[in-house]
Amino acid sequence: MSRLRVRDVACFSYSIVRKHDLHYARYGETRVGRKTIRRRPGKQRVEGKSFRLADEVRYIQRRAAEHEGRIVTLGQLVLFSTETGDAWLLDPSDQLAARLARDGDSEPTYIEESDTHFAIAWKGHCRFEGQAFIYTDNESGRVSTVLGYPIEQIARQISNMFG
Repeated sequence: MSRLRVRDVACFSYSIVRKHDLHYARYGETRVGRKTIRRRPGKQRVEGKSFRLADEVRYIQRRAAEHEGRIVTLGQLVLFSTETGDAWLLDPSDQLAARLARDGDSEPTYIEESDTHFAIAWKGHCRFEGQAFIYTDNESGRVSTVLGYPIEQIARQISNMFG
């Protein structure tokens, strides 16, 4: 298995307020300034203030379609794609998860954004046990265990996020 490329995105200060299965987040409460986000070495740049979560979701879905492993961190969110074509959006602090792609095919994900808030319809919960990624679907209650994801690299990024 080749090594995943880790990509850190400008970290925004925001607060989470629960309302049903949606999380509303306010970012930009502290001034971001002119931080630049690099998508890939030598490629497109995005100014920190014009950052959109939906763009990052599409980016990680494209990586999954190409069967390329990537990890993206954004505030307390983690997005990752794997060489098997799967992609996920995680909120590790609350163990929330939304599948973004399966076998290279994008899955529909509800994300609502404005200049000051975003909302995600979380589809389930996840946890890591050893080398296993365990996902519980909210709607069906089905529990899936996936082996072969880069759990150590994801856990390392999560620990870097939360200190």
